[in-house]
Amino acid sequence: MIRRALISVSDKRDLVPFARSLAEFGVEIVSTGGTARALSEAGIKVRSVEDVTGFPEMMNGRVKTLHPGIHGGLLGRRDLPSHVDAMTAHNIPEIDLVCINLYPFEKTIMQEGATHQESIEQIDIGGPAALRSASKNHQFVTVVTDTDQYDRVITEMRQHEGATTLELRRDLAVAAFTRTAEYDTAISAWMCSRRPKPFPEMLRLSYTRQDDLRYGENPHQKASVYMNPASGEPSVVTGDVLHGKELSYNNLNDGAAALELVQDLHETSPRQSAAVIIKHTNACGGAVADTLGDAFEQAYGTDPVAAYGGILAVSDPVDLTTAESICEGSKFLEMIIAPGYADAALTRLRDRWKNVRLVDVHTMRHTGRRKLNYKSIPGGMLLQSRDTRLPSPSDWIHAAGPAPTPALLEDAAIMWVFVKHLKSNAIAIGRDGQLLGAGTGQVDRVTACRLAIEKAGERLSPDLGAIATSDAFFPFPDGPRLLIDAGVTCIVQPGGSKRDQATVELCEERGVTCLITGIRHFRH
Repeated sequence: MIRRALISVSDKRDLVPFARSLAEFGVEIVSTGGTARALSEAGIKVRSVEDVTGFPEMMNGRVKTLHPGIHGGLLGRRDLPSHVDAMTAHNIPEIDLVCINLYPFEKTIMQEGATHQESIEQIDIGGPAALRSASKNHQFVTVVTDTDQYDRVITEMRQHEGATTLELRRDLAVAAFTRTAEYDTAISAWMCSRRPKPFPEMLRLSYTRQDDLRYGENPHQKASVYMNPASGEPSVVTGDVLHGKELSYNNLNDGAAALELVQDLHETSPRQSAAVIIKHTNACGGAVADTLGDAFEQAYGTDPVAAYGGILAVSDPVDLTTAESICEGSKFLEMIIAPGYADAALTRLRDRWKNVRLVDVHTMRHTGRRKLNYKSIPGGMLLQSRDTRLPSPSDWIHAAGPAPTPALLEDAAIMWVFVKHLKSNAIAIGRDGQLLGAGTGQVDRVTACRLAIEKAGERLSPDLGAIATSDAFFPFPDGPRLLIDAGVTCIVQPGGSKRDQATVELCEERGVTCLITGIRHFRH
């Protein structure tokens, strides 16, 4: 039976209806600070924690429930005479239900401009302690940690004359321990992130299950998607799906790759708009242009065959003109990711395709990039700092051929972003802000060159010229020779090979500009 409840919540949604339902069962409600005021103002009778403990709330609310008068009532076993005698001797009332949702620490640290002290003050101490005490004693105590649990608790009390079942109490205790674990992990991660050492001694990750997926990469694999509550950057996980089928494992994986690439292009290029089309996490099309419509047209024109069934990500809200271009002809896209949609554009896209996923990520602006990448392997986890390096042409070395113009350097920087986001070994060929062809995921760089040339096709010629970028050095000049013979007039590569000079001499001999970046971008 629930006769007495301790309620202390930061999130006061649905608080009053829940407390009123408890009161209808004759439950005595004990509460603190702002929660007590909210309930009293709603006409619900409340007993203060101070009345139970004999101590006032103090230290700006840091100390209020940390008292034997509270924890004895939570931890005391009703089936042990020694516990019951101790509670009687010290005038400790039994507490049968605890409803606590914790200070909004995760929300606070995501807010731009939140100070260190503001974040510290949102670290809840009494709340987790009370939840753990109640959960440990779930044989006798019902513990509520989320507004979504209110209806289930009240329904059970109505079905069982004011009592809850052990099955429910056990489920809620699991949820409570999970919540306090997530909370502590978020605090630990935040504090570790403020230390100069990038990698913690003990890795604890706190992600919240967002949804179960139909299956993983293949139908025989099970899958689910988890959200990082501390993330402050645009994401397909937290974006709003405005239309279409539910997102699949592959949609989310490809969508994340598309979003990262279009963000980097948006930050690198002085041009207004960027658009990319992704297949299997690799770009099969991409461009920057002065308008979003032009950027899309050029991105789709890179490889219309590969673009069929691809993932489109754009840097600007989709307007009607761009939507008309997307819908034109027999194009088909699995998913479109944008920082917003004009109403008319959204209507046009919905009318054109019944199932295309339209995702609104709201912004391209980074408000706190995740600093680490995690990759699970059998028996362990690999961690590395995230590759957020953008091109810096002013730091590149002009190693051979004609001196690059500012326009060429701008174009080379864009192609360098494309190759950074391709799976290694990778070669990207393009010009005028448009990707013309890419060779990706090869075990030798010569084959990557051949594939990029083949994809570029007739658009690649010595008369027009083009830029070729390589994610790592050329071990021999055979790859550069293929590129130059096909019409490449500028080669951008990290350098670092023992045979760099052979590539430099080849470029000098053929009148091709060779730029050395000093930065490698392997992506496995």
